[in-house]
Amino acid sequence: MKIKADTGRCIGAGMCALTLPEVFDQSEEDGTVVVLDAEPPAALRPAVNRSVQLCPSGALSVEE
Repeated sequence: MKIKADTGRCIGAGMCALTLPEVFDQSEEDGTVVVLDAEPPAALRPAVNRSVQLCPSGALSVEE
């Protein structure tokens, strides 16, 4: 699993960082998503999928 983030599409809502702070953060400059671990362990798959679903702008995706 590999996480992709489109920072141009991100609106800085922060749902990803709130849901899974060990994988996502927000930029200090503009609040857009920062992926801390683009290839997290398989054990985090459900939480990653939840974060992708919660993203209001659709800026996150997962590639298998």
